This record gives sequence, C-alpha cells and structure tokens, in this order.
Amino acid sequence: MEELKDYIEYGVIGILIVMSIFSLTVTIERLIYFKRVKLTQFKTKNEAEIGLSNNLSMLSIIGSNAPYVGLLGTVFGIMIVFYDMGMSEGIDPNVIVIGLSMALKVTAIGLLVAIPSTMIYSGYLRKVDKLMARWEDEVA
Repeated sequence: MEELKDYIEYGVIGILIVMSIFSLTVTIERLIYFKRVKLTQFKTKNEAEIGLSNNLSMLSIIGSNAPYVGLLGTVFGIMIVFYDMGMSEGIDPNVIVIGLSMALKVTAIGLLVAIPSTMIYSGYLRKVDKLMARWEDEVA
C-alpha cells in the first residue's frame, strides 16, 4: 500500500507540475506577444480577437482544474490513511495526523498552481479588452 501511496502522490504532483509548466509557458508567450503585437496587422475585429486571445483558454482550464487535481490526490491519500487504519490493530494517532497532512499537501499544491493561473488569465483578458478598444479606435 505504501508503494501505491507514493505512485498516487507523485503522480498527482507530477500532473500539477506539468500544468504549472504549461501555465508558465503560456504566460511568457502571451507577455512577449502583447509587447510585440501591431494592431494594424488585423483587418477585422474577429481576426483581432482570435489573435489576441489565442492560448488564453489554457490558462483558464489550468486555473479551473488544478484544485480538482489536487483534491483528487487528497481523496486518494485519505483513502490510503483509512485503509492503513483498518489494516492495523492499534494505530498511533500521530501516524493518522501525519498521513492526513501529507494527503492535504497536494490540495495546497493544486491551489498554488490555480491561483496565479487564474489571476494571470484575468489580467490578460483585461489586456485583450484594452487592445481591442485601441484597435476599434484606430479603425474608426
């Protein structure tokens, strides 16, 4: 059961690390794009919206789902703690508390991935709105 615990814990943390890498990559890519974008390259409003909001949905998806991935890891961790409690005749309360705190670790990591992703997504949406307003002013 200890091996399963490690697989689940490291698997969930691995997924969250991959999600954070995607989030960081999109954040940097969009930051560079927004600094270099020329609004005159867009001929229509739809073309401008598509170009400016490209890849932002990835930030939204990560921000929305990272807490659930962390919660899934916590649920699995708690299930393992309960299993261990059931399999042993006399279990030390310290072991239970340590097991539960380790299970909650992945929820905290999920939140650490989700909160910045959601904040960056909201900030970039505002930036897209501003750029769209500037584009509309330039066209009119």
